[in-house]
Amino acid sequence: MNVETTDLAIIGAGPAGLAAACEARTLGLSVTVLDEQSAVGGQIYRNVVSAPRARSAILGPDYSAGAELVSAFASSGALHLDSAVVWNVATDGTIDYIREGRTRKLSGKYVLLASGAMERPFPIEGWTLPGVMGAGAAQILLKSAGALPREPVVLAGCGPLLYLLGWQYLRAGARIAALVDTTATSDYVRASRHLMGALRSWKELRKGLGLIAALRRSNIALYSGCSDLRAEGTCKVEALAFRQDGRSVRIPTSLLLVHQGVVPNTQLSWSVKAEHRWNKAQLCWEPVTDIWGRLGETALYVAGDSRSIVGAQASAVQGRLAALSIGNRLGVLPDITIRAAPYLESLKRYTAIRPFLDALYRPKDENRVPVSDKVVVCRCEEVTAGQIRRFVGLGCQGPNQTKAFGRCGMGPCQGRFCGLTVTETIARERQLEPADVGYYRIRPPIKPVLLGDFVE
Repeated sequence: MNVETTDLAIIGAGPAGLAAACEARTLGLSVTVLDEQSAVGGQIYRNVVSAPRARSAILGPDYSAGAELVSAFASSGALHLDSAVVWNVATDGTIDYIREGRTRKLSGKYVLLASGAMERPFPIEGWTLPGVMGAGAAQILLKSAGALPREPVVLAGCGPLLYLLGWQYLRAGARIAALVDTTATSDYVRASRHLMGALRSWKELRKGLGLIAALRRSNIALYSGCSDLRAEGTCKVEALAFRQDGRSVRIPTSLLLVHQGVVPNTQLSWSVKAEHRWNKAQLCWEPVTDIWGRLGETALYVAGDSRSIVGAQASAVQGRLAALSIGNRLGVLPDITIRAAPYLESLKRYTAIRPFLDALYRPKDENRVPVSDKVVVCRCEEVTAGQIRRFVGLGCQGPNQTKAFGRCGMGPCQGRFCGLTVTETIARERQLEPADVGYYRIRPPIKPVLLGDFVE
């Protein structure tokens, strides 16, 4: 098999990957970007170049701003390998991927993992019913195809994306039956301690307040401080039930969009046995890197939301910093300090709001660790919270052992959708911290592959 070579291989064509590619090209490095999608932009800027003008207007200026980065990448001279499914990465920079129906190899002197974020699981009763889906997935449908719900939709959970999608739906003419927010008064009190720091990102605060104000002006039914969420239905979702201020509320709906933030997609960094730590503020795992994003003494770097949730602008800056560090190590940028200084300052400014957002939109315990034993945790293998708790009673110590006890995490998603829930459920049952329980042992292939892909 022929092995392609490059100075810098980048996995992911979102803000971090595109910005890193542009920066590396200014240093004269050869750059190859691999991405599963047919067009660059990642999830945040998905379809930004080919989106009709009317759709771009609906999605808002933050979305349209991505066109500038995509254009800069297109003229950078970096090689873009679209529709490339990476299934294995090694610490020496070797990448195995599938493209055009066959497996290929790419060897990078350095590799940047920029695989972005994924929606946090929302394991409540009824979340596996048809008609219940993530708000992030619904936004992808809007960005890629302009798809809108035909019937009144209910948005439930917490986090900025919930309000952003509601605002975008209003602009598109979609009907919203209700927005059910789990954020309580105590969350605002906790977040207020970080308000002064967040004021450095006052533009982002203003945008968020503007979204909320627009929804309130639209006379949508807004419920705050909600708890005990439950999707009801037999063959499909029929209603969302919850409690607010001590009373029970039930809202009929055929489409329920749930969301409680995003978490780093760490499957690739776990697969190379990199060190990870439990982020207590964001309630998720994140790879341990140096300030430039390098994983230990390997050829691998991580940037953007796959390193820690920081948002699009900070992700792009992290990508540029990683590229500068790689240029320094390859000897094309002897003095990194001067060129990196403005980026480091920008990174501080863009991430100043994170402690405030992490505190305000901290997902509730009951929405992360299922209260009811019958709630399905591992959707691929249909393993429930009750089964996981029974596994612990039988001696199961951590997520990896749940595979032996009941195939938990062994489905096509490789634990992406259940890993955090399994970790926290076991930790709660054993009365330990999640850091003491650990995560699945991730092995290649990271994504499902076909035997036919290996036939020359």
